[in-house]
Amino acid sequence: MKLDQLISKDSVVCNAAIGSKKRALEFLAELLAKESGSADSFEIFQHLTEREKLGSTCLGHGVAIPHARTSNNDKAVGAFIKLEHGIDFDSPDDRPTDLLFALMVPEHYTDEHLEILSGLASCFSDDGLRANLRAASNSQELYDTLTNWHVASRAS
Repeated sequence: MKLDQLISKDSVVCNAAIGSKKRALEFLAELLAKESGSADSFEIFQHLTEREKLGSTCLGHGVAIPHARTSNNDKAVGAFIKLEHGIDFDSPDDRPTDLLFALMVPEHYTDEHLEILSGLASCFSDDGLRANLRAASNSQELYDTLTNWHVASRAS
């Protein structure tokens, strides 16, 4: 999985000053709407919120992968934010969440949805990647770190 197929430089934000789970989901929905070019941010927010009601998408280690399916998009798109300060995201390890990768896929993506989520979970289970993301000081560094992860991990 190549992350540059899911995100663009415009959908990666460094040091976002967001203080709540709800606001983080709203912000991610706005980024996903811009990235898709066709979906409505409020509708995406609703889908993300509904998914969170089923159970937190937080993986622990300060990482969450909120995701949703929608009928208003024909391809998978993602957005990533690094928060200025961690927030409560119902983490299984009770740690604040500061790295959030949101994913929106078309409704007909079933196997693809699970494959992408599995790839993202693998990506964010990498201690080195998380450390590099937290050390990034701007959005370009975040984007480069994310999009080069697959290439680096493949070589090993």
